[in-house]
Amino acid sequence: MAKIVPLPQAVSELVHDGDTVALEGFTHLIPFAAGHEIIRQGRRDLTLVRMTPDLIYDQLIGAGCAAKLVFSWGGNPGVGSLHRMRDALASGWPRPLEIEEHSHAGMANRYVAGASGLPFAILRGYAGTDLPLHTPSISTVTCPFTGEELAAVSALNPDVTIVHAQRADHAGNVQMWGITGVQKEAVLAATRAIVTVEEVVDELTPVPGAVVLPAWVLDAVAVVPGGAAPSYAHGYYDRDNAAYRAWDAISRDRARFTSWLDTLKGAAV
Repeated sequence: MAKIVPLPQAVSELVHDGDTVALEGFTHLIPFAAGHEIIRQGRRDLTLVRMTPDLIYDQLIGAGCAAKLVFSWGGNPGVGSLHRMRDALASGWPRPLEIEEHSHAGMANRYVAGASGLPFAILRGYAGTDLPLHTPSISTVTCPFTGEELAAVSALNPDVTIVHAQRADHAGNVQMWGITGVQKEAVLAATRAIVTVEEVVDELTPVPGAVVLPAWVLDAVAVVPGGAAPSYAHGYYDRDNAAYRAWDAISRDRARFTSWLDTLKGAAV
């Protein structure tokens, strides 16, 4: 059952060294504040899982938090590469990074299997790619009804899933809307779940297309206004495109990144 607590407390109690951690959010509602708190608290040896790792995972990798990355696409949206990720892969700085690559469909189905309590998911995918040759969590099964050979992917069950949402009520029920991606499935697949929200309200009034995560599937809710910035929170603030462009120059240079990291560690939530 969710408790409403400060973000540093939520991370301290629920995110541990060596955990498999998913910080999900597609285009908007990306949990940047939570990722930054993980960096401040110096978590290490994490397996980071995300369908579309962008700036926040580049920052976590550069800070030395990650031992492994499980993903389906990585980049700075609209700008280019993730240079801290590239440096870790090419040079092992600040530490070597193992990767496990999937398709978007494969990652989404892995979360669904995890949320459903199933050991794996099946899909028509990966045909014509080399990913099955390099990714042990991809295999094949034969349909018992048609004889068709299908791709199989092992379930994803993160130790911790962290997402951002627009609001929660005082009981810890959470409501999000807009592009919701795989946040619901990632939360339901996880052993523990943290949600940061823009605000707490007395009542979660209906919103078209909204997803409600009930308090009983969550462990902690933290009120962090602006917790998705520089991504956007639909209905609250816009995407900071200048920040995404600026990150390219910061992340290219180890000294500039280290200076940015020192500033982040000195800042409070």
